[in-house]
Amino acid sequence: MEIKPGKLLATINSPADMKKLSREQLHQLCDELRQYIIDVVSVHGGHFGASLGVVELTVALHYVFNTPYDQLVWDVGHQAYGHKILTGRKDVFPTNRKYHGISGFPKRSESEYDTFGVGHSSTSISAALGMAMASHYKGEKDRQHVAVIGDGAMTAGMAFEAMNHAGIAKSNVLIILNDNNMGIDPSVGALKEYLTDITTSQTYNKFRDDFWKALGKLPVGKNFSRDIASKIEAGLKGVVSKSSNLFESLKLRYFGPIDGHNITKLVDTLKDLKDIPGPKILHIKTVKGKGYELAEKDQTKWHAPGLFDKVTGEIYKKKFDLPQPPKYQDVFGHTIIELAEKNDKIFGITPAMPSGSSLKYMMEKMPNRAFDVGIAEQHAVTLSAGMATQGMKVFCTIYSSFMQRAYDMVIHDVAIQNLPVIFCLDRAGLVGEDGPTHHGVYDIAFMRCVPNMIVSAPMNEKELRNLMYTAQLDSTKNPFSIRYPRGEGVMPEWKTPFEEIQIGKGRKLKDGKELAILSFGHPGNFAASAIRDVKADGINPAHYDMRFAKPLDEQLLHEVFSKFNKIITIEDGTVKGGFGSAILEFMNEHNYKAEVKILGIPDRIVEHGTPKELYNEIEIDANHIAQAIREMLKVNVNMLQ
Repeated sequence: MEIKPGKLLATINSPADMKKLSREQLHQLCDELRQYIIDVVSVHGGHFGASLGVVELTVALHYVFNTPYDQLVWDVGHQAYGHKILTGRKDVFPTNRKYHGISGFPKRSESEYDTFGVGHSSTSISAALGMAMASHYKGEKDRQHVAVIGDGAMTAGMAFEAMNHAGIAKSNVLIILNDNNMGIDPSVGALKEYLTDITTSQTYNKFRDDFWKALGKLPVGKNFSRDIASKIEAGLKGVVSKSSNLFESLKLRYFGPIDGHNITKLVDTLKDLKDIPGPKILHIKTVKGKGYELAEKDQTKWHAPGLFDKVTGEIYKKKFDLPQPPKYQDVFGHTIIELAEKNDKIFGITPAMPSGSSLKYMMEKMPNRAFDVGIAEQHAVTLSAGMATQGMKVFCTIYSSFMQRAYDMVIHDVAIQNLPVIFCLDRAGLVGEDGPTHHGVYDIAFMRCVPNMIVSAPMNEKELRNLMYTAQLDSTKNPFSIRYPRGEGVMPEWKTPFEEIQIGKGRKLKDGKELAILSFGHPGNFAASAIRDVKADGINPAHYDMRFAKPLDEQLLHEVFSKFNKIITIEDGTVKGGFGSAILEFMNEHNYKAEVKILGIPDRIVEHGTPKELYNEIEIDANHIAQAIREMLKVNVNMLQ
């Protein structure tokens, strides 16, 4: 079905076209832009609420600033759909997040308007400041640099680090704080309360408004007016010292809050700010999902709802003839409650992903033992380490790609002290449409090289439950990493009694001849399908589910290498330094001779697409594993056919 933009939006192919519009026409453009996002996302899927909330801001930014010369950085980037549509990608927007289509996030190689690649939160201020400092050095005094960051992303330490530097850098950078009290889930922490206070502080805002109205009547271009402005502003700070402004304390000139859905006010404010040099912050209030009533009411559900009927709001669910297995994250969410009911030392920690990780179930049932700490992965890890020093068993659940942000804490605060923190790494492997910023493909390699760390992966839901059970036992003294993919369950009857797994012990799933497959984690299911496929060819491979990449089951590996000289390893992590590398290290250390083929994520950036499309592309799906088996055994496939 062809989706056409509105009459006015159809004429906009670049920000230059927008600048020809009257201020009155901007209202119509905002309406048409919002409707086009609704029309496309309802049919093709993608992030939803975030982009609807910044429609007016997006239009105002490109109307006022001279993009791409003036540089615009979108934090996280899932709110940049309107930006993409207005910057020459309107016609290809239906391919958003699809295989070989445009990215769901800003991407430098995709457009000159995408000044910085994003996907993880809280990088925008640092990036924009870096651009501003470089422009200042080059003498580009007229160049503007704008970072758009949400209040949820502002909870990350990196944002504060950047603001701390921006306040003294004297570079021409504008930070726009898009305050909607939401990340994916509602924002948490003292900053949220502070933003609420500053938004509702009549004393502060009255003095601020009066000050800037007075300043607007002064001949700003003259030196004496700048002196007067400084004195008035200093006096203002003294009057409101009881509710001192955090941002002003960091030497960022603070403006707002203003209504982020008032396009006229936004345009006027941005034009004024454009003429004020130095670091500054504009605080705007918006509603995530603005313009689509259901998305406004349930903002977490409509963050990325999938396909839906835009009229009725019905979110389409896939229909299955047979009972479907639960998602791995839901198995985690329910299992941690079972374990916590039996073990009062168990806590759950997540950095702003209670819904995605399914820790929300424990937060609802045991609110004094499960916590969302905001977008603060480093803090989440060290907080867990602190609890572990007091004898607690903490399940720190973080997406695999987000764990990259806390790597120093994993080593410095957990591993060196050998604290038994349990890392549950959700979204391991290729996550699909979110693409390279979210693929969880490096954790096997970066966890495996850390001393004291146990690195494990379940092949199914039962194994996940048993690994979680094993990790929380008093006998487990080491940091323990458990990785599993998004969704992808294989066991409809998943709730089985707990069994302890001996750390470092794999299992033989199937005996065989000539060739052995060593699998790690969920891809073992791909291998099992491939084995069934080649059975018709008279091929009978053995299959071992290794469970642990560290420590390896050396007893089992001695059995494998003494019986087989052709071996395939399979994992959904990078082949450089991953599980397959561990097998080669073992083989070399013990002087075994064998032909080993490593299947996994190649040493390149894998783009976005469905997991099925991507696993086919990198050749670790069942069909390609079967093909690899035949090739290693030199079976002539054409003759078999």
